[in-house]
Amino acid sequence: MPQRPDSSDPSGTRPLAVLRALIDAVDHEMLELLARRNALVGEIAAFKRAHGVAIRDRQREREIIADRRQRAERMGLRPEVIESMLRLMLWASRDRQAALRAEVPPDAPRRTVAIIGGEGQMGGCMARLFADLGHAVLIADRDTELSTREAASIADVVVISVPIAVTVDVIRDLGPLVRDDALLMDVTSIKTEPVKAMLESCSGSVVGTHPLFGPSVHSLQGQRMVLTPGRGDEWYDWLRVMLQARGLSIMKSTPQEHDRAMAVVQVLTHFSTEVMGRALADIGVPLEMTLNYTSPVYLMELLMTARHFAQSPELYASIQMSNPLTAEVTAAFVRAAGEHEKVVLAGDREAVTAMFEQVRSFFGDFTDRALEQSSYMIDAIVQWQE
Repeated sequence: MPQRPDSSDPSGTRPLAVLRALIDAVDHEMLELLARRNALVGEIAAFKRAHGVAIRDRQREREIIADRRQRAERMGLRPEVIESMLRLMLWASRDRQAALRAEVPPDAPRRTVAIIGGEGQMGGCMARLFADLGHAVLIADRDTELSTREAASIADVVVISVPIAVTVDVIRDLGPLVRDDALLMDVTSIKTEPVKAMLESCSGSVVGTHPLFGPSVHSLQGQRMVLTPGRGDEWYDWLRVMLQARGLSIMKSTPQEHDRAMAVVQVLTHFSTEVMGRALADIGVPLEMTLNYTSPVYLMELLMTARHFAQSPELYASIQMSNPLTAEVTAAFVRAAGEHEKVVLAGDREAVTAMFEQVRSFFGDFTDRALEQSSYMIDAIVQWQE
């Protein structure tokens, strides 16, 4: 049986049990300090709401990080570790302020928001978002007591959150019921056809939206959402203010520009991820064996690939099959893979180097940013892996 360390350690250090108890006490003090900080954040949120001050102050954040890094270094602490902790704390602070409606104007009217497809995952996410902002939320789905047609006819804001394949059909069915003074919006990952259908089927205001996040995110703070205005400036401005108040980062786009970008951001990414997963399965090397030899970068790739396959095949199929530019980007992927395979198998180092430099030139200064930010990710991966 393993022997416990002798409490009378000849090195003169205190017993391990005592040291661990002291560590616990320090950790408890840190939690108390964080609770005090959290209470102050609540006061700050109240002040900002009363005086119309924005939640995020990037200059203030930069000053905090610079000051704490300098203090940490003087105290013998690693500045980069302290910065990582601070960035998480600042993110949590912004999230708490958003949850306390710091950016919601005190006189903002309370709206009735109907979520069509509200029992789905993204519908539920949208329901929580608008409820957090203080609005009355109606859930309408196939099995709810409130019918989708009733909800669409009475709500101030009608949110279409249904599978991509039926989105346009649902819009054309419910659009005529939306009041002339109301807002009709969708949350679909393609925009050209849904926005066109909304404009054609209703006479009220129209905004197409695309949340660039999934319903399982831990927080909406800092998540991105694209808005594609269709009709009605007043409702567009209201929606933008509400979403920003909940901590979302808003980007304005046209439906066509959005779908062009999503062909790369979603279709190309999902296609390459699925090819990666398929290749791993076909090669046949046991997954656990590769994990024994994993590098942080391979583990990151593997985590994202496995995360993809843990989700809905119907969703990813719809995303790839609904974008008008799918054929173009998938052909580019297959062509690039074929060209790269050819020079690698030929042992043509000059050609590989030329390709490498060509792509490096495309990324430009983003490579430096990627090295810096991915280093934080790698540190977190290594810590988790241990």
